[in-house]
Amino acid sequence: MCATRTAECEEELCGTKEENERHRQQHDAVFQTPRIGVHTADVSEKYLRPEFPGVKEEDLETLQVKEEEQLQPPNIKKENFLPCIKEEEDFTELPVTGVLLKTEDERQYEESKGAEPPSSSSRRQMTSEGDEDHRGGSQVDSWLAPMSDGDDMSRTDDAEKSECDVMCHIDGKRWKCSQCGKTFGRKSQLRRHVIVHTGEKPFACSVCGRSFSEKGKLKQHTKTHTGEKPFACSVCGQCFSQNGSLKKHTRTHTGEKPFACSFCGQCFSQKEGLKIHTRTHTGEKPFACSVCGLKFYENKTLTYHARTHTGEKPFACSVCDQSFSHKGGLKRHIGTHTGEIPFACSVCGQSFFNKGDLKRHTRTHTGEKPFACSVCGRSFSRKGSLKTHTRTHTGEKPFACSLCGQSFSRKGNLKQHTRTHTGEKPFSCSVCGQSFSQKGSLTIHTRTHTGEKPFACSVCGLKFSENKILTYHARTHTGEKPFACSVCDESFSHRRGLKQHIGTHTGEIPFPCSVCGQSFFNKVDLKRHTRTHTGEKPFACSVCGRSFSHKGGLKTHTRTHTGEKPYACSVCGRSFSEKSNLNRHTGTHAVEKLYACSVCGRSFSQKRDLQIHTRTHTGEKPFTCSVCGQRFPSKAKAKRHKCAGENSSDKLSFI
Repeated sequence: MCATRTAECEEELCGTKEENERHRQQHDAVFQTPRIGVHTADVSEKYLRPEFPGVKEEDLETLQVKEEEQLQPPNIKKENFLPCIKEEEDFTELPVTGVLLKTEDERQYEESKGAEPPSSSSRRQMTSEGDEDHRGGSQVDSWLAPMSDGDDMSRTDDAEKSECDVMCHIDGKRWKCSQCGKTFGRKSQLRRHVIVHTGEKPFACSVCGRSFSEKGKLKQHTKTHTGEKPFACSVCGQCFSQNGSLKKHTRTHTGEKPFACSFCGQCFSQKEGLKIHTRTHTGEKPFACSVCGLKFYENKTLTYHARTHTGEKPFACSVCDQSFSHKGGLKRHIGTHTGEIPFACSVCGQSFFNKGDLKRHTRTHTGEKPFACSVCGRSFSRKGSLKTHTRTHTGEKPFACSLCGQSFSRKGNLKQHTRTHTGEKPFSCSVCGQSFSQKGSLTIHTRTHTGEKPFACSVCGLKFSENKILTYHARTHTGEKPFACSVCDESFSHRRGLKQHIGTHTGEIPFPCSVCGQSFFNKVDLKRHTRTHTGEKPFACSVCGRSFSHKGGLKTHTRTHTGEKPYACSVCGRSFSEKSNLNRHTGTHAVEKLYACSVCGRSFSQKRDLQIHTRTHTGEKPFTCSVCGQRFPSKAKAKRHKCAGENSSDKLSFI
């Protein structure tokens, strides 16, 4: 009886071999059903039940019951087998959406049969239910390209974070932008990215109406209205509305400069500073003026430049209502009201209105020259100086005169040139009132009153009021003559000497006097000559007040007060106040007299003495007294002439 009972149990549990084989095939078919991805939505029992062609529904229910019996171990209750799911009814009532992903078998089935795989209708229905709230034919949705093995996986915006993390961990970045190809792990991230292409700005400020593409940027902007600054510096206590601004500020305390230039190695505290600096090497100027076409390295510089066209001056002084185009100009102006000049040099004590000016000034003490030319390696203490220098390599002359079209590499040169058209002379001498078109000319002129001569010759110690004159003087020691004639190869130490010499070849003397017709090789000589007609004497002695038509006349006269005699005879050591007097004296030491008179044969050591002597034969008397009209053969005799009891040397005219 026991044997009979045992046989019945075995038959009941396992069935015949044929039934077992049939059950095994059906069991394999069950585990080939598509995978189910769980999402939030309602799913009925029919969406979760797989479909099998050729299998009746009654057989399928019997199969499922037997499967549960086979899979359950003895003495284990059904409710304890899956502790996370209490009852089948609880599972079917969960608000989930099944998004079925195609398997490899389904794809092969489609390719071989050309028909829909099992549960395809269920998949379409479930997908449409899950996505129906997000479909509206928008441009954004058309760019959201899901990425799977077959590029046809669908997801919804409110996918659970845990599942998204799993998908990213297993399959990498799954969502691809169809415009630029960039991929993302979440559909929400892709949606935010797509706004870059559409230009959409869905987040608007409720105060000023300004729109933003990201919610975070709107949040930052709102703080400009509320004044909220939650991020405080632990060193100085300064507060900021953004954490990034605090981070940048902190580097002013630490001195950290993490961004280095790959060309010259210069370091910067901000990435944007490095980006702008790199353009000085590449020559890139992406910001162009829409009015004149001038290009700039920085958008900020373009903004400042645009105001030269519009005349906009948005920074107004609250005291006197004067307006400025730059914020820095306003800050400096306010100092004229408050008297405050907050940035003082620790070396010399000179004060400045802003930190940038102090920083540049400090380099005059340290000798630091951080701005190097990438072409020749020359270094500069100022960025503007490097910019101007670079134009000597590129030949760029961006500043053009609107009247004659002449171009200049510096704005200051254009400004000075413009005054040759307008006749403007804004710089006046406080001593004699003489006006100048350039500030440098006024500085040099002022030294004629003060007697200052800051430029000394390293060979003979002679001092000069201008560096240019010292350069010319130095050539008398070195013998340098850098200006050569292209016709006869004769060289000159001065450019003016070359220009006068070229006239001997061309016969051109371009500057004629409008009064007497006498011509001159350069404009300066004509200007001096014109004063003999006008009687103008712009050079006045600061000691006695006597005036002169020539600057050299004042210079020579001043030595009568100072007693200076800079020209010494190399033979006897006698000194003279004028170079011409030294030349005449030198002739007294000369053994031979090279200059002979063609009339009487008398010889002279100086050509000038021969010229004066010749007039005794010709009767020429070129020096006339403008008071009495008496004429003289030499200037010396005219000076000795007394007219109406006065010295008439100032009343002479040369014919």
